[in-house]
Amino acid sequence: MRRPLGVLLCLGSLAALSTPIATAHAAAAPFAECRVYAAKPYVTAVGRIQASAARLGCDDTALVRIRVKRAVAGADPVVKSASLRGTNGRVTVRLACAPGVYYSVVTDYRGNVGRSKAVRLACSPAATPTPTSTAPAPTTTAPTPAPGGGSAVSEEVVRLTNAERQKGGCAPLVSDPRLRSAAQGHSADMAARNYFSHISPDGRDLTARIKASGFSPMRAWAEKIAIDYRTPAEVLKGWMKSSGHRANIMNCAYTHLGVGVANNSKSIYWTQVFAKH
Repeated sequence: MRRPLGVLLCLGSLAALSTPIATAHAAAAPFAECRVYAAKPYVTAVGRIQASAARLGCDDTALVRIRVKRAVAGADPVVKSASLRGTNGRVTVRLACAPGVYYSVVTDYRGNVGRSKAVRLACSPAATPTPTSTAPAPTTTAPTPAPGGGSAVSEEVVRLTNAERQKGGCAPLVSDPRLRSAAQGHSADMAARNYFSHISPDGRDLTARIKASGFSPMRAWAEKIAIDYRTPAEVLKGWMKSSGHRANIMNCAYTHLGVGVANNSKSIYWTQVFAKH
């Protein structure tokens, strides 16, 4: 397996062992807090159960373990588990599907524990349920289009990013419509479904989003997300204040960039997707 270039802050040695992805993560306050996340299990296109967990924003090494549990009467049994050791990263587990209610639990043995919501699986990809709510759907606002494609807001993030890279001697990143589509889609999804994670509630991750955008071949890629920064200048300043995120932006290996921004009634969601052919 080819190791990705610039495996930085949020997916380091774990990523190199599991899947070629480098991900950076940002939040407004606290910034770059060490956390673990567990995504809900879902049924893949080939009819297997899959669940993922991630450790993000950490600077120490830990054993990250994901357990998929089945909800039954009495103590819920663990039906499959997997683990990897590293600073940050993602671990995925797959198992044969049997109808039932499942959820995933992640721990890094450093005091961080995460648990997904439980979901009923019917062992048919077409029958995998989509969470529903009786509450009004959040409204998302599309940024104003820019003459060169994308939006004035997203292109300003690109401009500011390239200005910082120029200070470090890196070539400017090309604003790519395919990566922009992946970034905008993820920001819009987070805003619409009120979550903040690199892994969507249905298990989609950065690799899947870039592949779906049509950006190919993929030799290196990374993602950064942030929430509740109000302007391009504010969000870039926040990323640059974090050593890991700054190193990601200043990684001269990346050549293309896509930026997405969306908001609902509560928050503003930012996504940067870096890549290299």
